Amino acid sequence: MNFPTVLRNRWHGKRFNSFNGTLRDVFEARVYKIGLRLDFTCPNRDGSVAVGGCIYCNNASHTPKNYRPRTSVTEQLENGAQAIYKRHKAGKFIAYFQSYTNTYDSAAALEKLYREALDFSGIVGLAIATRPDCLPDDTLELLGALAKQTYLWLEIGLESMHDRTLAWANRGHDLGAYIDAVERAKNHNLRICTHLILGFPGESREEMLATSQLLNRLDINGVKLHNLHVIKDTVLERLYHDGHVPLLSREQYVDLVIDFLELANPAMVVHRLSGETYRAITVAPDWSVDKLGVHNAIYKAMESRDTWQGRLFPGEKSQDMSHEIF
Repeated sequence: MNFPTVLRNRWHGKRFNSFNGTLRDVFEARVYKIGLRLDFTCPNRDGSVAVGGCIYCNNASHTPKNYRPRTSVTEQLENGAQAIYKRHKAGKFIAYFQSYTNTYDSAAALEKLYREALDFSGIVGLAIATRPDCLPDDTLELLGALAKQTYLWLEIGLESMHDRTLAWANRGHDLGAYIDAVERAKNHNLRICTHLILGFPGESREEMLATSQLLNRLDINGVKLHNLHVIKDTVLERLYHDGHVPLLSREQYVDLVIDFLELANPAMVVHRLSGETYRAITVAPDWSVDKLGVHNAIYKAMESRDTWQGRLFPGEKSQDMSHEIF
């Protein structure tokens, strides 16, 4: 068993199809995301679906550090672009509508915000994070039109394919809502990145890995993997302190990610390997704040196991078909 040279070259030496590598191929340059927070809320918070939000959610964990309330799209992009240029000398960016549910408004209001981002110098694409139950047809039509003009990723939070887990986490939707959203988004030729959390209590290894096969069947274009971690001021924090939420060790998570990637379609772009947030608001596990350490552990373990994304896709034929998948 040897890592195919065609994949090693295509993935810039990595053993998985990374988002950074994909951006380099598309734009022939380093491209950085600028995270945005607008005045959106969430149907899982405002009472439309539920109140309180998901049990693990504290929006401070994915809000830009320098965010100030009611700051416009343009102002946030200016601040983010200046910081990235100062550190990396980069001038190409993706505007990442990140916090809360970024399609939770009228299509007309959304279009104004998205186009404001596209008008900013250096923006080469959009990434829009949302829930599967906040994608009405007129919004998908808007996103489909924008995707013809720019490089666009629609990021849909699924987190788990198992309805009992979604109910436990107070997600406010089921797997059926996700599948419906994906099918309608595919009708508009949208690139879809799915967010998943590995390590929910009560889910077996086999159940978590089944999600990789679900994404294959739905022809999902990208995935963001997150380890379950506990953030301050959440329901999950209380459950954790009460002893109801066992967490994966770093070694367990690394093995699970690799098992997941082995089953995944090699064409699927890996946008993220692990979840992280600010140390000041992280309760547990301690290893989750060490993003570089987690990533290096995954790289080393893949080398040690001599494995790669898609090694088991589709089944035993994957090694022979690696040159055909693309």
